[in-house]
Amino acid sequence: MSLKSWLLETESSSHAKAPSHAGDYEGPYIEPKHHHKTHPWPQVMCLTGVDYFSSLAYQAGIAALAAGAVAPIATLILVLITLIGAVPVYSRVARESPHGEGSVAMLEKLLRGWKGKLFVLVLLGFAATDFIITITLSAADAAAHMVENPLVGHYVEGHEVLVTLTLIALLGGVFLKGFKEAIGIAVVLVFIYLGLNIITIGVALNDLLHHPGHFVEWQTRLLAERASWPGAFAHAIIVFPALALGLSGFETGVAVMPLIDAKNGDIAERIQNTKKLLRAAAFTMSFFLITSSIATIFLIPADLFKEGGKANGRALAYLAHHYLGEAFGTAYDASTITILWFAGASAMAALLNLVPRYLPRYGMAPDWARASRPLAIVFSLVAFAVTIHFKASVDAQGAAYATGVLVLITSASVAATLSAKSKGQNGRALFFSFAVLVFLYTTVQNIHERPEGLIVASFFILSIVGISILSRVYRTTELRVDHFDIDPLARSFIDEAERGTVRIIANEPNARDEEEYRLKEQEQREDNHIPPADPVLFAEVTVRDASDFGGVVQVRGEDRFGYRILRIDATTIPNALAALLLHIRDTHGGKIPHVYFSWTEGNPLLYVLKYLAFGQGDVAPVTREVLREAEPDPEKRPGVHVA
Repeated sequence: MSLKSWLLETESSSHAKAPSHAGDYEGPYIEPKHHHKTHPWPQVMCLTGVDYFSSLAYQAGIAALAAGAVAPIATLILVLITLIGAVPVYSRVARESPHGEGSVAMLEKLLRGWKGKLFVLVLLGFAATDFIITITLSAADAAAHMVENPLVGHYVEGHEVLVTLTLIALLGGVFLKGFKEAIGIAVVLVFIYLGLNIITIGVALNDLLHHPGHFVEWQTRLLAERASWPGAFAHAIIVFPALALGLSGFETGVAVMPLIDAKNGDIAERIQNTKKLLRAAAFTMSFFLITSSIATIFLIPADLFKEGGKANGRALAYLAHHYLGEAFGTAYDASTITILWFAGASAMAALLNLVPRYLPRYGMAPDWARASRPLAIVFSLVAFAVTIHFKASVDAQGAAYATGVLVLITSASVAATLSAKSKGQNGRALFFSFAVLVFLYTTVQNIHERPEGLIVASFFILSIVGISILSRVYRTTELRVDHFDIDPLARSFIDEAERGTVRIIANEPNARDEEEYRLKEQEQREDNHIPPADPVLFAEVTVRDASDFGGVVQVRGEDRFGYRILRIDATTIPNALAALLLHIRDTHGGKIPHVYFSWTEGNPLLYVLKYLAFGQGDVAPVTREVLREAEPDPEKRPGVHVA
């Protein structure tokens, strides 16, 4: 196998309508060509948990830097929002997208045309921010744990960027080799990691109970910072958005739905099991968030959380070494490093699932973007650049990560609100609208406090939009047809015309009267010397949504005023006509069909823009160009004639 063939080898998904049992969601459905082995929902929870639960490694440290002494109160607010807001929102998303499409697909079906495409591209930019920063931040935090470990720290110290890049390269190598479902590995990693955290936090809280002076010291520090308890709670409400890293993992939780067991593939049972997964993950994470915040804030001096401090980016690891010794601490570090690295694998898998689902279908990525290996290389290179830019700093990347997470959750809340409203569920719509306000406030406040997160996200958004537009322009002269749906009458028209030479006159749809058809036919016969005995067909293309790239071309036959008309429904006029001509040639023994156009007057540049935006424009030259690219042999190429 050649290198190119190996790189482009893919098991990409095909695009199809959802089957009748797909539940309430009516949007685009991505049905895998290969059925994945399903597992009980607690095991699948561990797959999304390597991303969600691994954030414990750095969450407490980032919370301490952002909120100071009020971090436990801010964490409590975050937990309440998680349980009251995020869980119901994503339970709704699971119900509406039972095949793992997620909130982006829900919003895609609500906004048609170019507005919808642009909106999806922006969301993909935030999703890319979330997942790429997950890879880089997790790898950077793994490197931080190595630096502080007494056994290997002196080898790694000063080389954090290099270590982080090495971890990312190893991650990319896994996906180049071929990443398979690794639920078994995820279960082991999550079980060990959470078990070690229970021991560490339990020992720390036990020390706290036996030394109440820690509480007095915390209270003194809290009141010194905020002057009063009401002031502390007010400050916690303001700063809790900076703790939004603790909300990561919900979008991934929905994405893994196809892996969840359900009897006989029952969608309703899979939805219920997914809701159990979301609730169990949220309650588990909430417990660890609250207890870890209390343990770290009460027991670790504030100076140690700062950059260069022993608890910076690794607060729980610090407690593990401090209370349980170097042997246990090293085991904790090893577990943390492994799960952080595997969290990057979870994020990479999410990216490799997300990008091929949209961009190639929009014509906004090269066709090789359907293959995992080239994308893995691209994402790894982007992660390299992000790591070098942020110098493998966990703190510096926190804002970008939180921004990506919060925008996705806010968009999911909007999707849930619109879904409930469209089904007349006004009470639920009102509840979800409150969730929108809460997450919108959280997002805005996070961006206000740390605008660098939006800057990073904007870079990803502009990159995706720019590359997408360039790709769309580059690919506009492709055939862009998935397959034809030709009704019996239209097929009979073509079969009868094929007895001689198939001649098709391109015409504007919905001619007003018989005279228009008569004059159009007379003009084309005279200008192109069509023999009077040769029958002609009229082709009238209606553009349904020019923002779509490909799709099904529907051809319906109609006998109007005695003229035989092929009514075509497609995304563009020239691409549909070119594809139809090639289809006729290939299904009728290679006989060359011909299409006839009337001359058009106007500005060529405006016609190009009209074609790109609306699928119309100066149809004849574009049709010829599409045919020229699709069929390089002029002898086999259908004829294009302009009167």
